Amino acid sequence: MIYIYNDYGGTHTTSLAAAYHLKQLPQSERKLTTEEILNVQYFNKLTHADFGKIIFHGIDEDGNSVYTIGRKRNKLVVPALKELSLLLQSKFAFEEKIIFSNTSPTVPFVMSMGGFFSRGIKIDAIGVPLLIKGAKKCCDNIFRLVENTKEIGKTSFAEKVIILENEMYKS
Repeated sequence: MIYIYNDYGGTHTTSLAAAYHLKQLPQSERKLTTEEILNVQYFNKLTHADFGKIIFHGIDEDGNSVYTIGRKRNKLVVPALKELSLLLQSKFAFEEKIIFSNTSPTVPFVMSMGGFFSRGIKIDAIGVPLLIKGAKKCCDNIFRLVENTKEIGKTSFAEKVIILENEMYKS
């Protein structure tokens, strides 16, 4: 199975989701520390050049691959990737199930502002503290989103490609 966490920038909530999925963060709903957040691979490190790239984060305990992608505002990216995946599965007898899980609903306003300052206009002195505050605010929602995504991956057998919008995790 392949898990692909996606959102606008692909560097904040998606990186946290991948880290939770791969058990690189504590497996609980407790608030993360500043150090835990800043030590997450790719957290606040991707640039505009990375938008649209599918970034590998690792293999989970069940042998599943975990990726992230920043899709910007384009709502057609994930449906297009789904169609491409179905085409490749059909043409090449590729049997691996793929789950696209949207982390955007977990993003609080303070994190959006932090991303704008840090990644958008390169003012880390303002952006990074806002990002940390936002990550602490939404980390419990991200943890639950990841747990739900993994559960759907284990129990949903009919569909070959699944898109999870995750609106129930709105911050």
